[in-house]
Parts: sequence; structure tokens; C-alpha cells
Amino acid sequence: MNFSSFIARRLTFQSKRTFSKLIVRIAIVGIMLGLGVMILSIAIVKGFKREIREKVRGFAGDIQITKFDNNFSYENSPFMVDTTFVNRAKRDPLIKHIVPYGTKPAIIKANGEIEGVVLKGVDSTYQWGLFKGAMESGGVLNFADPAEARKQVMISSYTASRLKLKVGDSFLMYFIQEPMRTRKLKIVGIFDVGVEEVDKTFVIGDLSVIQTLNSWTHREAGGYEVQVNDFDDLHAVHDSLNTFLPTYLRAYTVDETYPTIFEWLKLLDVNTQVMLVLMIIVAVINMISALLIMILERTAMIGMFKALGASNWGIQGIFLYNATYLIGLGLLLGNAFGLGISWFQERTHFFKLDKESYYMSFVPIELHYTDVLLLNIGTLVICLLVLLIPSMLVSRIQPVKAIRFK
Repeated sequence: MNFSSFIARRLTFQSKRTFSKLIVRIAIVGIMLGLGVMILSIAIVKGFKREIREKVRGFAGDIQITKFDNNFSYENSPFMVDTTFVNRAKRDPLIKHIVPYGTKPAIIKANGEIEGVVLKGVDSTYQWGLFKGAMESGGVLNFADPAEARKQVMISSYTASRLKLKVGDSFLMYFIQEPMRTRKLKIVGIFDVGVEEVDKTFVIGDLSVIQTLNSWTHREAGGYEVQVNDFDDLHAVHDSLNTFLPTYLRAYTVDETYPTIFEWLKLLDVNTQVMLVLMIIVAVINMISALLIMILERTAMIGMFKALGASNWGIQGIFLYNATYLIGLGLLLGNAFGLGISWFQERTHFFKLDKESYYMSFVPIELHYTDVLLLNIGTLVICLLVLLIPSMLVSRIQPVKAIRFK
């Protein structure tokens, strides 16, 4: 054990001085709160982004493929389902599934109220993962009986509330075309995705209804939805699809389809970065204050060590070792604080949110231990590097004056 480390341990664990105890404790609490808040900030932001992203991609898929034309309405332009293209896409290990769909604007009339919606038609291959977790009542479409499936529809809780409808009710849906078409549909499920753009706009029905209304054949659709295995591979899959996509089709990633939502999510990263910087600054200021007070309190000791031949760097090392012990204690408590609250919230969903404003009813948590490790290492390194500057005060203390200092 070297000289600096030995003296630092004595000062940290066996010292009976009380003058700097309060400041040191404040510094430790500052580091604890700073690290805990940083862990919670990253966990909450990542959890929030994951939840919103999964809701959007669960409804719209990761990539939408539609006909390459100037049609930007909700009324899809039809094209023939290309079995060769679909089979080739399914062979890509990065692609989870690919399904056809179609959309068509409509008006629902029920209980003296009317509501403009968009009917999204799907077939038996559709993946119901999102909706099964978002059902408030009832269930998803049942394609076991094709004739019954054509009469079924799922609506959002928003639409159900505005039209005073419930599971089992029937209503008339009007499709604005020449001539106007009407369909009587029965509600089999009411969902609440939590994304305003979805809940206020879409109802889910059978794709064959749209095919019949638009005089399409059973092999025509308005688009494909592609789901990837890992969202990080989204743009790689998009580029890959473009290499063999038929010339009459165009692929759009989900962040292109819903740019407002994904740009908003990117802004959350900026908020997190600002929070991290502020918390690091608070921790550093607390440790600088504590270190300066410890140096001033030990002025006589510094003078004695210098008189005995200790170097400035050796004495600086005493206080840097001491600061390391204190920072380590603060980090230990900070981890317990941040990880403890994260674990508690993840298990209980105790802290709630306004669903209309935040798209979900509780504070989400996504914790990666690599983030926690990097935060710990970053806080320790930054604090120690910054503390090198105030520790240089040792070199300005003269032995004769210091020994007389009281």
C-alpha cells in the first residue's frame, strides 16, 4: 500500500473531525441523487420510446409497400399480390412476416351520431400481437368462418364512446363512392392502442369487404405490411427490399409514415442529454466543494507532510484517493436508489401517466445494465478529472505557514 492510499484510508474511515462531515455527506447525497436520476432518466426515456414505437409498428408494420403513384389518400390504389416477391421477402432472415392490407374511408352512423373513419382491411395472415394486448373488451376478427368475418369489425374505445357503441352492437358504415355503398357490420372487439392517430382514425375489418366494394379481385390488395425481427435492422431491410421490389411498388419505413411521432421521440434524446449534463455538473460541484473544505481543514497536516519531504503529487493523491472513496460510496447508493425505483416501477406500474397526453397509463421502464455501467464509469472518471484542478491547491501551501495554521 502506498503512502497516499494509506493516509487517505485513515482520513476516510478513522478520522474523528466533524467540521467537514456535513459537506462530505451533502456531496455523497448529491452523487447518489445525480446517478439515481440519470439511471431513471435513461430507463424512462428508453421505455417510453419502446412503448410508443411498438404501438405504432404493431399497427402499421415496420415497412409499408404501396403502389408507386401520386395517390396520397386513404383510398389505396390496387395491385396484384406478387407471390414471387412475397416468398422472396419471407426468405430474408431479417423479416418476420409480410401481409397484405387495404384501406378505405367511410362514415359510421349509429345512435343518431356520425363519425368519419378509415376501414383497414386485413386477412387471416394478419398478426394480432398489438391488438390482443390492447383489447378493452371483446376479441379480434375470427376468420374461421369467412362469411362471418366479412360482417365483423373492431373499433377503438374513442369511436365507441363517441357513438355510444359496445361489443355486440351493429351499425351502418357508408362508403363514399359512385354509387354509395352501405354495409351493416357487427362489433366483435373494442381496442385502445393509445396512439391518437390510430384510435381516432381506424377501424379494423376484413380485407375482402374492401375488395368487394372496390371491385378488386381476391388477389388484389392496397399494400403490404412488413415486420422485421429487430427494429435496428429497419433501414437495412428497407434497402434490401428495394433491390428486388417490383418497379410499380414503393416501400416506406414506419418513421416515414408517421414522421411526427418519430421526430418527437428523437427530441426525447436531447432532453435526456441535458438531464445527464446537469446531474454531472451537480455532482462535480458538490465534490469540488467537499474537496476544498477537506484540504483547508487539513492545512496543518499538509504542511507537516511537506516538511517531512512528501511531494505535492503525493499529497494530492491523498485527497484524490479520499474523493474516490466518497464518490464510490455515492455511486453505490445511487445505484441502489436508481435501480431500486426502476425495479419497483417495472413490477408494479405504481407511477401513472395521463394516457391522453402520453399514449400510456404508466411510466415505462427499459433498463440496460450496459447503460448503468457506462454511467458509473463516466461519473467516476469525470469527477476525478475535474477534481485534479482543486487538488492543485496543495502545491500553493507553504510548510511553515501551514504548520501554524489553525
